[in-house]
Amino acid sequence: MTPRDASEPNSNRWSDLDRPPLGAASLRRGLVREGGLWSEVEVVQRTGSTNSDLVSRAADGRAGEGAVLVAEEQTAGRGRLDRQWTAPPRSGLFFSVLLTPTEVPVARWGWLPLLTGVAVATGLSRAAGVDTALKWPNDVLVTVGGEERKAGGILAERAGDDGVVIGVGINVSLRADELPVPQAGSLALAGAVTTDRDPLLRAMLRSLEEWYDRWRSAGGDPAVSGLQETYAAGCATLGRVVRAELPGDRAITGEAVAIDGDGRLILATENGVQEPVGAGDIVHLRPA
Repeated sequence: MTPRDASEPNSNRWSDLDRPPLGAASLRRGLVREGGLWSEVEVVQRTGSTNSDLVSRAADGRAGEGAVLVAEEQTAGRGRLDRQWTAPPRSGLFFSVLLTPTEVPVARWGWLPLLTGVAVATGLSRAAGVDTALKWPNDVLVTVGGEERKAGGILAERAGDDGVVIGVGINVSLRADELPVPQAGSLALAGAVTTDRDPLLRAMLRSLEEWYDRWRSAGGDPAVSGLQETYAAGCATLGRVVRAELPGDRAITGEAVAIDGDGRLILATENGVQEPVGAGDIVHLRPA
């Protein structure tokens, strides 16, 4: 599917006045600057997946570090474990960025999606005025009616030998009857002070630039950059009894006690063993 630029005529552009289109020109003015990380910001009306599009562009040299691709609607958005991510047009923020941290050892690139989680949660807390938390590895949680709900997710994919494309999806103005599953949430349902997507997107990307610069300056060291400590402080998974559903139909149950230097979740099991989990689906079984 070919992305269509948001500046093109569209008879449905103002079909939902509660959900105005993003201002591509103002976003570029606010984010693209000399010496900054963001090199280009493009907004398209509709595409399958911003991640897939940006990976493809990086592969054939049409995108470089700091490229940002935003879609008003994704028809084939993907979350972790190839789960589908769908939402009404202009009801959320669906964007991908291309990063090439060549000065950081590849062994530390696994921290990039966790770094993005910290940046997204920080930016949303500032701009939307909602309490956010992170479910390991990178679900963004908000509180709706006293319950934690997933309002967003992050997906990282390699792009060639020296690049990583990171996709972010955030439910902004979804109403209760529009939620894909009852356990989902949105910034609006969490009582956000604004659902204006322009300042929300700027806040997340500025926060991501700050954290990325700090992490790169520390050679990708999660402790020196403060990333490991900050992620742990905002992680709703720590202190809980959880079940880790692992590849190969294996599962581990235990208390989530730490995030290690490789970004893995450490579970303390009933038999006294500490098990590191580097990939899998985490189910929160009991509150902290």
